[in-house]
Amino acid sequence: MNVELAAIFGVASSTPSPSPSFLFTNRGFGRRLFSSPSIHPSSPCSFALPASNSKSLIILRPRSFLSPTSPDMDSSAGTGLYPLHRCKTLHLVRHAQGIHNVAGEKDHSAYMSYDFLDAHLTPLGWEQVHNLRKHVQALGLNKKIELVITSPLLRTMQTAVGVFGGEAGEDGITAPPLMVANAGKSTQPTISSLNCPPFIAVELCREQSGVHPCDKRSTISEYRSLFPAIDFSLIESDDDILWTPDVREKNEDVAIRGKKFLNWLWTRKEKEIAVVSHSGFFLHALGSFGNDCHPNVKSEICTNFANCELRSLVIVDRSMIGSASSTTNYPGKIPSDLDLPSADMGEKHPEMVKDK
Repeated sequence: MNVELAAIFGVASSTPSPSPSFLFTNRGFGRRLFSSPSIHPSSPCSFALPASNSKSLIILRPRSFLSPTSPDMDSSAGTGLYPLHRCKTLHLVRHAQGIHNVAGEKDHSAYMSYDFLDAHLTPLGWEQVHNLRKHVQALGLNKKIELVITSPLLRTMQTAVGVFGGEAGEDGITAPPLMVANAGKSTQPTISSLNCPPFIAVELCREQSGVHPCDKRSTISEYRSLFPAIDFSLIESDDDILWTPDVREKNEDVAIRGKKFLNWLWTRKEKEIAVVSHSGFFLHALGSFGNDCHPNVKSEICTNFANCELRSLVIVDRSMIGSASSTTNYPGKIPSDLDLPSADMGEKHPEMVKDK
């Protein structure tokens, strides 16, 4: 197995295709908040340090891990530079506690119960949502995020609008609400779509599908009535044709789907995006990253997400998948004139430096 490929998704491909490398940072929030019952073979992956130290980037080395104290470790191996316009910032959020989580922690076979079909949030889950919302607003992330992408399952959409949506209690006369009052067996008021980024539902980032009824979505027609301001235009079928009652989606297929999702992000113009998804999706999409990084960095990337946990990361387009151009670079030489580097002046223009 190609090591670089394994570092991303742990799956092999006989037809490699260009794919971006991913730089991970971490603003972990929400862990234990409440106690409750194929990349191109020639391109190594890259990771970044936690967001509190995100100016330092760690380059993932293929094939072997060199400890920081190894004499063979290049002193510059822990730093990488990338053009800003080739990067996007992602804020990953796992949904808050759902009714299936409570039952499943007590008895794993509960995940097979149709009582938890398209599971909704618990009252404790809504408390987790409100606490994460406060965190996001305190950091000012709500003013930076340009797009919210959500899995099209009830619990993720409830979490997404609760954390990143407008103020609660507004009547939706000026603009359609993100969520109507009491949606999905909640006791929550209407959530406004004013003064917040657009929301879009995407099947590629839904939970590992099949067998578990909690991972089967309702119809898009029903969702549109509950979440009027979420854009469902990218979902082709009203019914959930991806979920099957007797076959669970393979782990490696979820990983491949995760790669497709990350590549799809480069078709978007937004530079700072929130993604609200599931533990299984994040586990398989991210779980093979960091194998050649320091163990602490590996842990920061690959540990399971707690309910309503937030982690921030940066993805880098190293394969020119996107077509972004810089909005901050400046060409210089305006107006144009001689600007040879000083080291070359003496050789090419000795008359300009003979009296220097």
